[in-house]
Amino acid sequence: MLSPEEVERYARHIVLREIGGPGQQRLKTARVLVIGAGGLGSPLLQYLAAAGLGEIGIIDDDRVALSNLQRQTLFATCDIGRPKALVAREAILRLNPHVRVSAHEERIDESNAARLIAGYDAVADGSDNFATRYSVSDACYFAKVPLVTAAVGSFDASITTLRPFERGANGNPNPTYRCLFPEPPAPGAIPTCAEAGIVGALTGLVGSIMALEMVRAIVNFGESLVGRLLMIDALNFRFEVVTYAWDPDNPLNGGRLETSGRNE
Repeated sequence: MLSPEEVERYARHIVLREIGGPGQQRLKTARVLVIGAGGLGSPLLQYLAAAGLGEIGIIDDDRVALSNLQRQTLFATCDIGRPKALVAREAILRLNPHVRVSAHEERIDESNAARLIAGYDAVADGSDNFATRYSVSDACYFAKVPLVTAAVGSFDASITTLRPFERGANGNPNPTYRCLFPEPPAPGAIPTCAEAGIVGALTGLVGSIMALEMVRAIVNFGESLVGRLLMIDALNFRFEVVTYAWDPDNPLNGGRLETSGRNE
């Protein structure tokens, strides 16, 4: 149950018909994992904590650098050199002491993704490389855990939600990350943030949208970004949503499903 203090804290959620008291209670009991406490993770973590998530796990093996402070708003100058996961945990607890926070100072990859994701109700991936995105999305598929994933460039970004362990209205499985991106780009094809630069406020915008999708995944209101890719062009301030579908040739829920007729 929500305490009187929590009722007041989350009052603007509770009066929303789409969330209300039952939805806020679902948020309170939810366990979510955030991968990356950087440009996307900073606003994402702040809004998830403010929304009243019951437990938040943070995975990041990096330390705060001076160049992070242009966009990673969880950190201050005095935090330079400290582990991001630990500093993020402290910031969340200052914002909302009702939230339980676990900090994992490690890098997630295919060797540990299943272990780290186990027990969480939803995952948000704000990592900065395709190898991590593939590892996380594969692990979420096998664990049957919703995943919100996003990527940012200098002035562009994309966001989608993945629930490939479920079926869409057409009876087909929802698409996987590998349906959207069958192969990673060639090494060096996409410049890093350090090489190309990035406008700081864009990460705040995208991280906030990720938080909205995470809350939606838990409470279930409106239309999510499942099977839809939100693309943002911040240079010309354009937003576009493109649809994508299940690829029967994808290695996760593709060929086996065609022959068996069910999602195993």
